[in-house]
Amino acid sequence: MDITFMVALVIALALFFDFTNGFHDTANAMATPIATGAIKPKTAVALAAVLNLVGAFLSTEVAKTISGGLIREGSDGIHITPDIIFAGLMGAVLWNMVTWLKGLPSSSSHALFGGLIGAAVVGIGLHSINFETVLQKVILPAIFAPLIAGLVAYICTRLAYALTSRHDPETGDKLTQKRGGFRTGQIFTSSLVALAHGTNDAQKTMGIITLVLIAGGTQAPGSGPQFWVIAACAFAIAIGTYAGGWRIIRTMGSGLTEVKPAQGFSAETSTASAILASSHLGFALSTTQVASGSVIGSGLGRKGTSVRWGTAGKIALGWLFTLPASAIVGALTALLVSIGVVGVIIAAVVGTAAVLFMFVVSRKSHVGHHNAVEVEEAGHAVRFRKKKKTRKTTQNEDVRR
Repeated sequence: MDITFMVALVIALALFFDFTNGFHDTANAMATPIATGAIKPKTAVALAAVLNLVGAFLSTEVAKTISGGLIREGSDGIHITPDIIFAGLMGAVLWNMVTWLKGLPSSSSHALFGGLIGAAVVGIGLHSINFETVLQKVILPAIFAPLIAGLVAYICTRLAYALTSRHDPETGDKLTQKRGGFRTGQIFTSSLVALAHGTNDAQKTMGIITLVLIAGGTQAPGSGPQFWVIAACAFAIAIGTYAGGWRIIRTMGSGLTEVKPAQGFSAETSTASAILASSHLGFALSTTQVASGSVIGSGLGRKGTSVRWGTAGKIALGWLFTLPASAIVGALTALLVSIGVVGVIIAAVVGTAAVLFMFVVSRKSHVGHHNAVEVEEAGHAVRFRKKKKTRKTTQNEDVRR
């Protein structure tokens, strides 16, 4: 197959992955402010889209980790072909779609790494993987970042409630009024998370496109992403974010724990801090894992609130299976494309059909901005009915106001 066509095909698939990353990870920034009523759902995703776009232009350290560190390109005679990158992306895209359909906030980053590793091992061999980089900049951050973010969110939540309780330890109304000020703060902190997400996640696709350009011989090994690559990835993740991953927003916003404004503020502060630090250090961190850890930590930090460990367990299983599942798909796709043009065509057709099938299935239980945090399908964690207002109920509410 013509190398130019294959490079173009991989770039298109990479940008689609970036799009899925956007709607898959919208929940990281906007689930808690939507759940607490700090910001309207459609406004939230629009704000997140703009900030993801801006954030994508702020740093390229993570892109360099992927394009020049994950796989030993150019050393020991190792050469990554566009076919291998195509296979790795297929694993990442399909896993992203499966977890989106199930409403599981899994890691798009680990899906990408798993797909690439599986494809590279089959296409080249085990020696092609830079396991030192994988350990230091992928696995260890994945283990410790959610724990640290959860601890920080726990401490922030405890402090927030302790400080506001001093003003009014008895009266519920005044207490709510004092803590309701955190809703305004949530607009700022959720915006910071969206900006941080753009600085971290869009770069992963930049790294992939840079890697395929190097493999195609149009860019020197070890060089960073070109401006057009940065711009294309920024717009792809922004458009995906605006599409809104409402299924995952529902799980993150109310499926893990009941979120109040002070908790949301604390969780978002912790998440943004961890993501921005990782972007500066070049860690290819999973923003989903950090955000989930922060939400759980904030739930534990508020007295009288319980974490829905059943839902948390499902999310943890999703994390556990992400790397191997995407690696298996990437490996199988690599075997398929190794037979030549026919294999690439079959892989592309099967992948497209799978994505369309999952989209059609999702329409049977549609989740949108109108019911993102109201229905019970989010890990079967939220169970209540929306009562219709009667004239009498409306009059009573008017009196209470």
